[in-house]
Amino acid sequence: MTTNITKENPEAAAVPPPGAAPAKKQKVPTGHRRLLTRRDRFTLGMMATLPTILHVALVWVTALASVALAFTTWDGIGFDAIHWVGLQNFKELFEQNPQFWPAVQHNVVWFVVLIVIPTPLGLFLAVQLDKKIRFSRVYQTAFFLPVVLSMAVIGFVWQLVYNPDTGLINSIIGANEPGKYIDWIGDPDLNLWAVLVAASWRHTGYMMILYLAGLKGVDPSLREASAIDGANEWQTFKNVVFPALRPTNTIVLVVTIIEALRAFDLVYVFNGGAEGTELLSILVTTNIIGESSRIGYGSAIAVVLLLISLVVIVPYLVSTFRKERRA
Repeated sequence: MTTNITKENPEAAAVPPPGAAPAKKQKVPTGHRRLLTRRDRFTLGMMATLPTILHVALVWVTALASVALAFTTWDGIGFDAIHWVGLQNFKELFEQNPQFWPAVQHNVVWFVVLIVIPTPLGLFLAVQLDKKIRFSRVYQTAFFLPVVLSMAVIGFVWQLVYNPDTGLINSIIGANEPGKYIDWIGDPDLNLWAVLVAASWRHTGYMMILYLAGLKGVDPSLREASAIDGANEWQTFKNVVFPALRPTNTIVLVVTIIEALRAFDLVYVFNGGAEGTELLSILVTTNIIGESSRIGYGSAIAVVLLLISLVVIVPYLVSTFRKERRA
């Protein structure tokens, strides 16, 4: 009888008979929070602690130590040889070092060349690649390849190009014969510009990628509205696209200034930063690890380079943080 009722009306069978004890309600599993084991907490702690310690030790401690050593004289042999001299290193740097102001001038020239030649060229390439032409991926890879290469490798490649005897340039213009040699690396009137050509070759691909990323963020409806109003391609770029690239332009400016200030390895591979290619970074290296180790004096030059960098970086960070707060 009970079996028939269950088959005909399963809901009635689920109701307990009168006088029977109510069935306990089963709890529906709602998931559970997995607690971290001691081993997991130790692993996460090590993953967070070790990088922090390395960053503080290799970046902040060394930077602060360099600032402190800028006011001392030290040959690097024993800590008892450190002597406090105050602003003497900076006074000597500004008034007596014949290489300091030419190095500052060369850094300024480096920045001007990078902002005038490879930056507009990178923007032009980005605009062309943004049109989704055929083989755009191939072109993008080819132009970006110098950015992937090490600056030292680029220096060795361009040394071969500038070689007076077998170099590509002298061979093309016929300046690889006795009496007609053009020493692109040794001539003080030419070597800085020769290095800047190699630096611009690499910087163009870097700017292209930055601008290409910025162009991808431009609202397509703005271009469509401009086309509907009858604007041609140049007018659309000048009045619509380029103003929309203002955040990218800020990043490009900051990156270019930093590239001009930290230029070192390319020049060092070319000719060691001598005879017309002096840079602030080269002076820091030659004074700290050169034949006559003057760590305090080299640190003073590094502090000057740091202050110049902060003049550019701090306003950019302040502007970025303000935008994030408003958003």
